[in-house]
Amino acid sequence: MPFITSVLIYFRVWLELRSVFDRLSVDPSVRAVVFSGSGEKAFSVGIDLKWVAKEGSPFNPQPDEYVDPARRAAALRRFGIEFQDCITSIEKCEKPVICVLHGFALGVTADICSAADIRICSKDTIFCVKEVDLGIASDIGILARLPKVVGSYTWVKHVAMTGRNFDADEAYRVGFVASVLPTKQDALVEAFSVARTLSEKSPVAVQTVKHFLDYSRGRTVAEGLQYQLAYNTAAVQTKDVPDAIKALMSKKAPTFEKL
Repeated sequence: MPFITSVLIYFRVWLELRSVFDRLSVDPSVRAVVFSGSGEKAFSVGIDLKWVAKEGSPFNPQPDEYVDPARRAAALRRFGIEFQDCITSIEKCEKPVICVLHGFALGVTADICSAADIRICSKDTIFCVKEVDLGIASDIGILARLPKVVGSYTWVKHVAMTGRNFDADEAYRVGFVASVLPTKQDALVEAFSVARTLSEKSPVAVQTVKHFLDYSRGRTVAEGLQYQLAYNTAAVQTKDVPDAIKALMSKKAPTFEKL
């Protein structure tokens, strides 16, 4: 099936992304992750439209290509699950992930950064949930995560259904980003400063906080409390607790072992 081959070629970068975050998650030498784009003009402009328009892609089958609808749907579903898992690997990473946005942050960028723990951007960042303009609804993360990040269905529906751009100031106002800096370099400096702060704290505490917050999202307060107490009966027995208290009392910087 030509469209499956096309998908696999395009998908390699996402499989690599998942592999990287899976390794970072369990690497004891890593305390925090800063994720940024290397280009100067954009973090990402989203999906490759030339690939989408190409005959044989999942969105544009070849005219003479017959594929049983049920079998094509099954193949697309498997592809979609894999794609979701790649994006979710950012969220599942045990270490806190700080995403730094700059320039154009369109389409799939929203899916990527919404899976991160902390978002920081430069003043020139332009965001967009663009999929509606391609005739589709995003199904790899942003529509599930964005309402939980900003807490306003009205605003989310507005940007997701219109596909309109929103800038850094608006993203900050609704709580999508934690801070806005003048330039990309300033945003990176801020991100590494936050990462250093996180790295100086008990990795048991930091990673457990992330785990509790992610677990409790979408569950009742009672469910969250019950789970947190059960989990913490082991976690609070870490030697990091007396080490942290001793450091606070002596006003000295503590040193915590790798996790």
